[in-house]
Amino acid sequence: MKNSLLPLRFLRPAVKVPRRSLAHTPSQTYNLHTDLPKHIRSSKTKRTNYFTAVNDALRIILTTDDKSLIFGEDVSFGGVFRCTSNLTDSFGSSRIFNTPLSEQGIIGFAIGLSASGYTALPEIQFADYLFPAFDQLHNEASKMRYRSGGAENFNAGRMVVRMPTSAVGHGGLYHSQSPEAFFLGMQGITVIIPRSPVQAKGLLIAAARGADPVVIMEPKILYRAAVEEVPLEEYELPIGKAEVLQAGTDVTLVAYGTMVVEVIDLRTVRPWDKETITKSVNKTGRCVVVHEASRTGGVGESVAGEVQERCFLRLEAPVTRVTGWDTPMPLAFEGFVVPDVVRVLDGIKRTVKY
Repeated sequence: MKNSLLPLRFLRPAVKVPRRSLAHTPSQTYNLHTDLPKHIRSSKTKRTNYFTAVNDALRIILTTDDKSLIFGEDVSFGGVFRCTSNLTDSFGSSRIFNTPLSEQGIIGFAIGLSASGYTALPEIQFADYLFPAFDQLHNEASKMRYRSGGAENFNAGRMVVRMPTSAVGHGGLYHSQSPEAFFLGMQGITVIIPRSPVQAKGLLIAAARGADPVVIMEPKILYRAAVEEVPLEEYELPIGKAEVLQAGTDVTLVAYGTMVVEVIDLRTVRPWDKETITKSVNKTGRCVVVHEASRTGGVGESVAGEVQERCFLRLEAPVTRVTGWDTPMPLAFEGFVVPDVVRVLDGIKRTVKY
């Protein structure tokens, strides 16, 4: 462990800069979120933060699907981040209810419900608490359809596991982890990390109406910090499809969640959209991958490997990864671990000048 600690010269305080562009008018909403359904692009919007957009999506799911249930630790009175606020008042304690402090039990119960025809919407209080439930997700939920040989009623589809993820500035070892890369080898599970309120609402509704078990990781630092104009009507956004946020010719910047600055947002990290990335890198000849999770075993390794294999003859430089460091998340120094604008810019400059 001692040898993995970073030299002091690599540590610098995070640079404070304005966050990514969010939609502050309806027209910006339609321009920034290009794959919104056509019938939504002329609908009314409301200025909404991230956790309220999640709440709106859950309310729509509960209203349109009378077999949908929300359960988890403290969800009946809104949860730690208030994403389920007021839902118990509207839909009753038989559809939104608290569970014991057992993540394995929560997910096991969710699998049973979904296999019985219900739409299970469990919440894991923090992504850091997910690990006791990994056996249920990996050995049960992800394999049920494969085991069934295609039986229509023997699967864990219609199960959406929500959880807050990533650094928040003071979460430390057990409240600021980014465990998305643990799912990369888990065939049968889809993992989504929405970057904004518009994305959070549309992707959550789509996940609840899909046929596969889904894990949605919501960057907790965005719950109140990310605010934009969100369509009031219900809508779905495509799962498994990356979104090109800004076209370019010199470098492809790939990110997701809190790290999205421009160019391409993966949105779904398992499985991720190889075709969109390949098309972009073949055009630009360069690729920079940014994520908050640690470097070793991260999503960036998967992206870099595929890009090298698919675009080798078109690359002008090696794929660059700008990631969190391979250390536990420190309580007092989260700002040193999470990539900031300086590190991202440095990665882009090194790639362009190679």
